[in-house]
Amino acid sequence: MAEKMQAMVLKKLAPIETRPLKLMSIDRPAPKRKGELLVEIGACGVCRSNLHLIEGDWKKFGTPSHLPVVPGHEVVGVVRQTGSGVKKIKIGDRVGIQPLFSSCLHWEYCAAGRENLCESAEITGESVQGGYAEYILGLEEFVTPIPDNLDSEHAAPLFCPGITAYKAVKASDPAAGRTVGIFGIGGVGHLAIQIAKMQDARVIATSRAKKHLDLSRKLGADNVIAYQDSQEQFLENLKKEEGLLDSTIVFAPSDDVIDTAIKSVKKGGTVVLGVLGNVTNFPTFEEKIVKGSVIGTRKDMADLVELACKSGLKVVVETHRLAEANEVLAKLKKSQVEARAVLVP
Repeated sequence: MAEKMQAMVLKKLAPIETRPLKLMSIDRPAPKRKGELLVEIGACGVCRSNLHLIEGDWKKFGTPSHLPVVPGHEVVGVVRQTGSGVKKIKIGDRVGIQPLFSSCLHWEYCAAGRENLCESAEITGESVQGGYAEYILGLEEFVTPIPDNLDSEHAAPLFCPGITAYKAVKASDPAAGRTVGIFGIGGVGHLAIQIAKMQDARVIATSRAKKHLDLSRKLGADNVIAYQDSQEQFLENLKKEEGLLDSTIVFAPSDDVIDTAIKSVKKGGTVVLGVLGNVTNFPTFEEKIVKGSVIGTRKDMADLVELACKSGLKVVVETHRLAEANEVLAKLKKSQVEARAVLVP
């Protein structure tokens, strides 16, 4: 008989207020495929995309691909068992697992080092079981070793908000003498501020919430400007304090915010979208550039972990027990989480 583990299982898509995640005893997975690892989870971050999945917002995209499913895709834990063909990772190693659980490693995007765009990619907590549990399977080629100077609770958010922020900041071309506006300060945005500052850019943080603007100041933002429903007033304040920006990065899931971010950059400027949304009334004759950005490659992930270890990147977290996942997601829905919530078994 298979050994058991505790997990928060989603059987039916429903509003988070109805507590759709159920704490259950389910079979503990075991390595079967070549290169598989069994990881005992130490921490798993709680992402807004988990909320979209649970409430059915992404059903039109085929996500989740099946039910029941265990959500969670920013995971850190200790390897307890290895399958056949594992060579680089040992039992007892601590590793992280990001949303990109696996890819084909052969065709167009993978061959070009852009495996995060692979058509055959498996996504942790969506197409394969995720990290709201005591154990998870990982693949040797897709896990990232965690150095001893990063504890699991602060390392886990690197594997989604961290990699999302890192990739988006790179796409915004930050540099000394350039201004970068970050729209949406939370789990992702608070890390993007710090990463952009490491590139010597001038960083302008924008949020509706005072607590997020205060956090932005603490993390080194050069200026903070409160987002307002009146786009005209916001742009007037921005131009008065900073002028138009060289680039903007959007982490707030709002079409209005995306439109404002586009209007906030100079002609020829760059807008990076780290969220799903619609671009309307695009100013074609101003030659602005809109880029999408989604998670990152294995190299991006390794580079970010190294950066976090060397730079003192501050990951702001609050920890909760695994059984509290519904309550934590409800807080996240109401924007009551300062930066990142992390579940610990």
